[in-house]
Amino acid sequence: MSTMIPDELIERVRDTADIVELIGEQVDLRRTGTDYRGPCPFHGGQHRNFAVIPKKQMFYCFVCHEAGDVFTFFMKGQGMDYPAAVREVARRCGISIPERSSGGPDPREPLFSAVAVAADWFARRLREGADAGPARNYLASRGIAAERVGLLGLGFAPRGDDFLAAMETLGVSVDVLREAGLVVAREDGTLRPRFWNRLLFPIADLRGRVVGFGGRVLGDGEPKYLNSPESPVFHKGRLLYNLSDAKHAIRREERAIVVEGYFDVLRLVESGVEEVVAPLGTSLTSDQAGLLKRYSKNVVLLYDSDAAGLRATFRAADELLRAGLRVSVATLPEGEDPDSLARERGAEALNRLLDDALDVLERKLQLLERKGWMETLSGRRRALDRLLPTLRAAADPVTQDLYLARTADALGISRKSVEREVSGGTRAGPPQVARPDASSGPRERAAAPERELIRVMLHRPEWRAQLLPDFSVLEEAQRDYRGS
Repeated sequence: MSTMIPDELIERVRDTADIVELIGEQVDLRRTGTDYRGPCPFHGGQHRNFAVIPKKQMFYCFVCHEAGDVFTFFMKGQGMDYPAAVREVARRCGISIPERSSGGPDPREPLFSAVAVAADWFARRLREGADAGPARNYLASRGIAAERVGLLGLGFAPRGDDFLAAMETLGVSVDVLREAGLVVAREDGTLRPRFWNRLLFPIADLRGRVVGFGGRVLGDGEPKYLNSPESPVFHKGRLLYNLSDAKHAIRREERAIVVEGYFDVLRLVESGVEEVVAPLGTSLTSDQAGLLKRYSKNVVLLYDSDAAGLRATFRAADELLRAGLRVSVATLPEGEDPDSLARERGAEALNRLLDDALDVLERKLQLLERKGWMETLSGRRRALDRLLPTLRAAADPVTQDLYLARTADALGISRKSVEREVSGGTRAGPPQVARPDASSGPRERAAAPERELIRVMLHRPEWRAQLLPDFSVLEEAQRDYRGS
């Protein structure tokens, strides 16, 4: 019988562990900037090429490229399996892990192992393969320095069947490769690697285990981005790129930044903004929103500002609001994306843009105002329709209350009318015209109700009888106007 340790407890142990202190018991570490350096215990080097990076809770050797978290260090250094490494770190942190029989080992363990072996092979191919030259050049053109590639865990999948041959040599069975989504069948039934001439971004679960890949094609080819398929260890809608690394920064900064693409994440991280994640090439899901809620209630969306980007922004915002999160939208300059903005204008411009993020409802109102929709009665009606998905999505009671009040004020209609629309009520009746504000001048008080009532009566004859009582508003306003 073996013992399975709950993911929540593993996460608690990792968060509690001081990786510098634990590794420093075995390696002579000296502080260098924000990192710690020492001789590598794995390849026996004498120079300080081995880095411990507290912000990422990871280690990395720039020579032999061994890398991982505090558990990986004990596994590789002392030959422990994963549960034993977790228990050893927990013991040193003073955390008790109860003994609980699981009835056997995790049946997914061969898949985790296969994906980890594949990730190491792809990463080495990117660093050393002659055929990976275009991939390295592409990264350089995107501003990713060669010495950073290993730290980011990037890889390269070549053309041909070298990957299959390598996995066979390393003892990974074809059946496991197929179940992990690393190979696919050709029309004639033979197998080929799923990823072919692609730059690979490793996708990790919350434990930091690589469970799949996102692959960008190099040169021509479709699709431009290809993810691992669904498998027992990879569920696209329940994972976020970079969350395993970003979760500590999200807690520290009390916000999560969501961007659209892998390179957007890398660029922000390189610029010093670490609390950043991305969905895996699809719309944000409720499961992904739930993941973010574990670490912060505040989310900033940093998507492209073109029409497609705005649609994706508001879909994601509604999903996050349904999870009870508070959502802001950062607006990129026209023609920019997060990657290009950070590269061309620097971290200062990026941080300024993030600090200026607007609440999602305010961003919608801003766009509707710019379109001129607030200037006509029909435009306001259409504007309310555009706002309804966000109003209905707001699960937090305080947020919804604020949204209802702000919408009523912006559209010049009663809060009851907004509430009725939000609740999906269908009771027929004329729109409730906002009474003139006593703080406005007499001319404005006269003009607003006149315009609105006349427009409604011209366009909707069937409501004229119901609107006649509201002419008392006109009479009062006209008396004020004549007396001014």
